[in-house]
Amino acid sequence: MTDSPSPRLPDTSLEPAPYDGPSRDEVLELRRRYLTPGLVTMYREPVLITQGAMQYVWDETGRRYLDALAGIVTVSVGHCHPAVNARVREQAERLQHITTIYLHPAVGQLGKALADRLPGDLSVSYFTNCGSEANEVALLTAREHTGNVDVVALRNAYHGGTQAVMGLTAHGTWKFKSSPAANVKHATPGYCYRCPYGLEYPSCDLKCAHDLESLIRYETCGEVAAFIAEPIQGVGGVVDPPPEYFGIVYDIVRRHGGLCIADEVQTGFGRTGDHEWGFERYGVVPDLVTMAKGLGNGAPVGACVTTPEIAPVMKRRVHFNTFGGNPVSMTKALATLDVIDTDGIRENARRVGGHLRERLVALADKHPLIGDVRGAGLMLGVEFVTDRATKAPATDATAEILERTKDAGLLLGKGGLYGNVVRIKPPMCLTREDADFIVDCLDWVLGSLRT
Repeated sequence: MTDSPSPRLPDTSLEPAPYDGPSRDEVLELRRRYLTPGLVTMYREPVLITQGAMQYVWDETGRRYLDALAGIVTVSVGHCHPAVNARVREQAERLQHITTIYLHPAVGQLGKALADRLPGDLSVSYFTNCGSEANEVALLTAREHTGNVDVVALRNAYHGGTQAVMGLTAHGTWKFKSSPAANVKHATPGYCYRCPYGLEYPSCDLKCAHDLESLIRYETCGEVAAFIAEPIQGVGGVVDPPPEYFGIVYDIVRRHGGLCIADEVQTGFGRTGDHEWGFERYGVVPDLVTMAKGLGNGAPVGACVTTPEIAPVMKRRVHFNTFGGNPVSMTKALATLDVIDTDGIRENARRVGGHLRERLVALADKHPLIGDVRGAGLMLGVEFVTDRATKAPATDATAEILERTKDAGLLLGKGGLYGNVVRIKPPMCLTREDADFIVDCLDWVLGSLRT
């Protein structure tokens, strides 16, 4: 390690309450003995998080960290935001569960709030517990509405861990051998840094997008149910396609009878800074929008929103979600949307995220391990390579970067097929000082790797 001291976290008046729960070793033992071994931890020495406030979390020793992954892009307005907490506490004391076979105001109010935030006729919501479920509903809806079965997703995509959406996922790290992918085709994403055709934008004429026409003609009956994509691929390593990409793709899909689904689980609610929704960056309007994560600021809530023309297909059979529309989750989502507006969260993501991206780009000039910086707002990625000419993934170095930034008080994420992309997606209350700490910390760690 370098002899220079690590950067200091920005000062804060926030203080953790004393922790008197099980020790870290006891928590690890409980996990090892009673929970599925399929659960993964982030670090060689896992961190026990016992408290959170806004953009910070604390471990059992009272040590503070800047949470630059936001519970995997889930905490949108801040950990334990006091305005959100107050609304949730009030609802929890009044009524915690009632299914949608009865009436409760919060579920309809949230449906209206989403309709007010979405363009066009996107105004009918089906509420779920998570993004995987929301994508399952979107698939079912599209197939029922079109009468077609083939679905097109993108390589490098991640759409969830349940069986059907695992079939949509095209990222070997997240797919079981036994997971079926029947009637799913995978098209080429707009991953310019690793273009599979060896071309460069814009002289490429968007070959990745136009190739979808051939895929549909060769690999399907010529008609499809849907195309689903993240506006910016999250788990795949913050891959944002060229501006024209989705316009071309949506046109091809609709000419072949399909609906267009935007998976906004990570990009929604202003995270990209420039728009409320990721798809708006590309000048398109989908037929269905799925969302979760940031909608509930940590509550288990997701949604599939579509149009009044498409939505009635769900009446063909009884379809039910026990916890979809839960009063506490709906109330927390409503409170979160209010805070997004009152706290100017989207504008903060634009302003602070823009500053953070500029500094990361400048950092790339200093450290040859950085191959690419991409993303928008507070959804950013830094891809690390061992050689800029060959773009060989720096997988081991990326793992070490995460370890050392954690030791310095910074929690980051990791993505990409090779695990060589650092994901920076903090709570959107992040300050400029926090952004500077992130870059200074990466600069310090990268400097230490060269010594």
